[in-house]
Amino acid sequence: MNESIIVKEYSSEYQSQIIDLILYIQQVEYNVPITIQDQPDLLNVANFYQNGIGNFWVALHGDKVVGTVALLDIHNHQAALRKMFVAKDYRGRTSNTANFLLNNAMAWAKKIDINKIYLGTTLQFVAAHRFYEKNGFQEISAEDLPKNFPIMKVDKKFYKYVV
Repeated sequence: MNESIIVKEYSSEYQSQIIDLILYIQQVEYNVPITIQDQPDLLNVANFYQNGIGNFWVALHGDKVVGTVALLDIHNHQAALRKMFVAKDYRGRTSNTANFLLNNAMAWAKKIDINKIYLGTTLQFVAAHRFYEKNGFQEISAEDLPKNFPIMKVDKKFYKYVV
């Protein structure tokens, strides 16, 4: 299946699918009490993420959005990894979608001269914790985050990656 997954930069044609995918994973699969109103960035992806050294990508299987990832410019050659979501049927080694997305973001980071990437996640996303750790992210405390890192209210676990 992995040959059929492609990663593309965000364009507005994918916005509704992105919102549906992310909200379904957050609310239905993981019971995270978060709404679209809590995530206004999803209503303005281009202006929010495709700014400075940031960007947003989608993983596509045909015309269907099956994953997302973003790097948010937080200045000083640093970025926040955000919106890393993969549809249930596209998780794991069979499709390798998460790796495609992360590798794409990391290649961008190296090209754009980002030297540190930070992320926040919920305690419920245990498989995501293993994924990040397996890919070189080190767990850190909230106190070790840069001052300009945007903490979402559901974020309770934090990581750093040195590019």
